[in-house]
Amino acid sequence: MNSDSDLQIAGDILEVPHLLQAPREHPATVAEFAGLARSIAADRSQWEHLVRYDATSRWYHRLRTVPQALGSARAGEAPLGYEVWLLSWVPGQGSGRHAHGRSSGVLTVLDGALTERTGRGTRALTAGAQRVFAPGYVHEVVNDTLDPAVSLHIYYPGLTEMPMLPQSGLRSAGGTPTAPHCEARTAPGPVTA
Repeated sequence: MNSDSDLQIAGDILEVPHLLQAPREHPATVAEFAGLARSIAADRSQWEHLVRYDATSRWYHRLRTVPQALGSARAGEAPLGYEVWLLSWVPGQGSGRHAHGRSSGVLTVLDGALTERTGRGTRALTAGAQRVFAPGYVHEVVNDTLDPAVSLHIYYPGLTEMPMLPQSGLRSAGGTPTAPHCEARTAPGPVTA
C-alpha cells in the first residue's frame, strides 16, 4: 500500500480506455511547451543551419507557427496557436525592456550566454537554461559576453505585440510601476536590484 494514497490500481491500467488520453499533436501545458523547447534545442539539425549573426540589428527567424484547431476558442474569438522563434545575439545586443502582450512564453538558451534583467534582479542564462513567463512579464535580455549567443522563444498564443518600455523605470505591461530595475555597475562586484 502506498502511504501517500489509499488508491490502488489492480490489473492493467491500459485496459481501462476512459483513463487513456489520446496523445496531443501540439503542446497545451507549460511543461509541454518547455519540453518542446528542449526537444528542439537537442536537435541542432532543426535550427543550427538557419542561424545568422547581424551586428547592425537583432536577427530572428520564425521556425514554426501553429494555429490551434478550430473549436478551441470561445465564441467570437480567433483560435489560439503558438509560435517558435530563433534569435541570435552578437556581443552587446539586447532586446530592450519589453512585455509580451497576452502571450506566455518559454525562453531557452541554445548557445552562448545571455543576461536577463527584471524588476527582481539579474539572472545569467547559459546554454540549456530555460525561463517560463506569463502574460504581463517584463524583462530585458542582453548578450553581455564577448561571444555570440542563440536562443529559442516559444510564445502561446502567438506573439501579436511586444510593447517596449522605458529604460528609466520598469513597468508592468499594464503600465503599473514595479520595483526599480537593475543597473550595470562599472566597479567589480555583484549587481543588485
